[in-house]
Parts: sequence; C-alpha cells; structure tokens
Amino acid sequence: MAVLPNSTPYLDAVLKSADVVVSSLDDAQALIWTGSDQTGFPSCLPPAIEWVQLKSAGVKPWIDSGRVDSKRRWTSAVGAYSADVAEHAVALLLGSLRQFTLHARANSWLKDSTWSTVRSLRGRTVAIVGAGSIDRSLIPLLKAHGARVIAINRSGREVEGAERTVSSRDLDEALAEADDAVLAGASTDETLRIIGQKQLAALGSDPRDGTPGVLINIARGDLVDHAALTDALRRRIISGAGLDVFDPEPLPAEDPLWGMDNVLITPHVANPRIRMLENFADLVQENLRRFACGRELKAEIDLSRSY
Repeated sequence: MAVLPNSTPYLDAVLKSADVVVSSLDDAQALIWTGSDQTGFPSCLPPAIEWVQLKSAGVKPWIDSGRVDSKRRWTSAVGAYSADVAEHAVALLLGSLRQFTLHARANSWLKDSTWSTVRSLRGRTVAIVGAGSIDRSLIPLLKAHGARVIAINRSGREVEGAERTVSSRDLDEALAEADDAVLAGASTDETLRIIGQKQLAALGSDPRDGTPGVLINIARGDLVDHAALTDALRRRIISGAGLDVFDPEPLPAEDPLWGMDNVLITPHVANPRIRMLENFADLVQENLRRFACGRELKAEIDLSRSY
C-alpha cells in the first residue's frame, strides 16, 4: 500500500490498525492518493497497482485527462463527505430564505422593508437536482425543517424519503412544482449547464406571495450557466442563491455576484477540511477491508457514467 503525496495522522492510524505496510509505489498493490488534484500524480503507474483511491468526490477532471483507466480499479470519495455537505446546503438555503446577506451588509434597521419578505423553510417544496449520495443526508435535514422533497436523478429510480422522484427528463416540470432547488449532482458532459435561463425561470414562486424561489449549489459550478444565473438574480427571476461552487473558481474579484445582496457566497468550504480528512480516512479503512477480501469497493468509478 502506497500513500502519496503525503499521509495524515488519520490515515496513519487507519493503516496501523489494519496492519498495512506502507511501501514504495513500485512494491504496492494499491495507491491512496491524498492530493486535492492531479498535481504530482505519477505519470505512469506500475502494473502491480490494482486499485487507486482518490480523495476527491468529483472526478471529471481525472477522467477528462485520461488518468482513470480500465487497467485497474479506481474509487472516488463519493459519499464520504455527504453529511457535512448536506449540512452546508441547508445552511445556505436557510440563510438565503432569511436574507442573511442583505441584513449582514445593512447599516440601518431594515425591519419595515424585509419582515414581510423573510421566509421559513417550513412548508416549502425543495427539488434536489442530481439526487445521489448527498440526498441520503440532505433529505432528513430538509424534512426535519418541515419541507417536502422532490428528487431528480438520472434514472428516475425512487429515492428514499423523497415525496416524489422523477428522472432528469422531467427537470423543468419538477422545478416548476418546487419552491427552491438544491444542486447536488456530479459534473459530467450530460450535466454541463443543466441549469440555464429556462430552468431558472421555471423555478416556482411561493403561492402565498408570488416570491420566486432560491437556488443552492453545493455540487459543481459548471452545472449552472453562470451568465444566466447572474441575469436571473439581477432581474429577481429567482429571489436568491446560496453558492459554494463556481465556474470559474475561484470566483473572480470583479464578478457581479459579489455585490448582490440576494447572493450568499461561501468559497467551496461545504466540506470542512478537518472533517474531510477524518471522513476520507474512514472511507479508506472500509475500502481496505473490501480490497483485502476481494469485495466490491465503495464509490468505484464507472467510466461509462463519468463518475
């Protein structure tokens, strides 16, 4: 077992408890890659490497670069960070509905103008676009706040806890039924700019006051047409957005989103670093057990699906 480019105390504890000898890459059967991207990744893996574990949940750049091959098993970190990312999604949704950005920037008492427009999550319908590993953590949190959930995934296969599940073919219809939407899907060629002008316009309005809905993105920036989103926010086609990911990223300093009082921005921190390392170590531990027993690995990458 080789760990590159560097280990962590969490991984060291896992490897020690599993009695795994950390060897050089040339002698290893598996590689645990702890880098956040492909920088420094070996240009050519030894034939003895049977399995590569990546730390990232999003693997489109790895697939596009040709790194992920069919010669060995590759696993991502899909599912490892879901609970923390789901928590952040709910925080962004609540903050957007409660107009935290507007109030945080205010230098005067805005109660007269905002008391009637601050909204509760209770009773709202939230569409989860790309319902996959994150939805298992996100749906209970949304339901605990009194919201109902429509899940949208590639196949339309029923998602536990959702009131209704539809396939991506019915995206626009589901958005029209929903009050708000959370983007939680993988970045693939099929999901590129899946949210554009038409989808933003479809996002439902609150029947009580006609106020447009909120868009939350904790998935990948390229799921959204950035220009269309900026225009929809400026024209109040949607009432607000909570964004942790962007395209491009980092979000340029001159981007107009920074100055909008209906946009809540966080700099791709939905997955807190210290929790990320702990959660990744837990995933490695589980996949080590499975690898040793010849079992199916968690989050194995399917090249035909691009995730």
